[in-house]
Amino acid sequence: MSYSGPEFEPPQPSRRSPLRRPLTVALAALVPGALLGWIVYAAVGGPDGSATAAASPAASSPSPWSAPPPSTSAGKDGANGKGTTPAPTGSGTGPLAGKVVVIDPGHNTGNARHTAEINRKVDIGNSRKECDTTGTSTNAGYAEARFTLDVAHRLRTLLEAQGATVKLTHDGDSPSWGPCIDERAHIGNTAHADAAISIHADGAAQGDRGFHVILPGAVHAGGADTRPIVAASKSLGERVAGNFLRATGEQPSNYVGDGTGLVTREDLGGLNLSTVPKVFIECGNMRDSKDAALLTSGAWRQKAAQGISEGIVSFLHG
Repeated sequence: MSYSGPEFEPPQPSRRSPLRRPLTVALAALVPGALLGWIVYAAVGGPDGSATAAASPAASSPSPWSAPPPSTSAGKDGANGKGTTPAPTGSGTGPLAGKVVVIDPGHNTGNARHTAEINRKVDIGNSRKECDTTGTSTNAGYAEARFTLDVAHRLRTLLEAQGATVKLTHDGDSPSWGPCIDERAHIGNTAHADAAISIHADGAAQGDRGFHVILPGAVHAGGADTRPIVAASKSLGERVAGNFLRATGEQPSNYVGDGTGLVTREDLGGLNLSTVPKVFIECGNMRDSKDAALLTSGAWRQKAAQGISEGIVSFLHG
């Protein structure tokens, strides 16, 4: 669970050769062709797997984990912590206009240079845990923090294309480390997010493969009370899991979750302190060679972003 990735540029569609037929014939031929080209371009995600500005329709593939329509709860004001987080953005038009999504790229590549800061304990309601960790990496050194930020950027592009207002908890260099796990939760709360997701990749043993989505358990202790968001978060998680499987082909984890792709936990500050529907996704195991080959592929990361996006869209549409 650690990452920071290079920025990417969406591929530009190829130019069409000039038309030399009469205008009425040209328009009749151009319109359906342009629409077809847009659909194919959006579905493929560009020739190199980089994020595109178009997202596939939300309702195209309902999740096998489908659940009742979500309910949301109001967020708390007053984020605690340092630095500034990227401002929310969105077109304001499209099927997700008016919806707010907070994306939390797990870890930060700067964490390794700030060990004292990230080792500081913070209150997560039912216990105290380290502010953050460095996350894991593949055996070849591809950091989880790089992976999570790259997927977060791709996911942001897809959601913004549908009109959502999107906010990241950090963007790799701002802040230069962290934020702490409690602050990550508060960022989603103060944004009054309709949905929040934390992106990660696991660091289990070789042979452990697959993805899993982590749901918040019912925690009511200290400053944590997840009871109002448990049902909505489960709906979000089920929809993300179903669409992620369909988009990526990655199977549910063979080492946690009993093959369901879903795990409930009560020890994660990012979930315990959330007052808005939120889940974590472990997209695969970076320490398994087969999963690592997927996680290090730009084309596969685009599929991962697409699956997560479709899950969020399905949840927001109810």
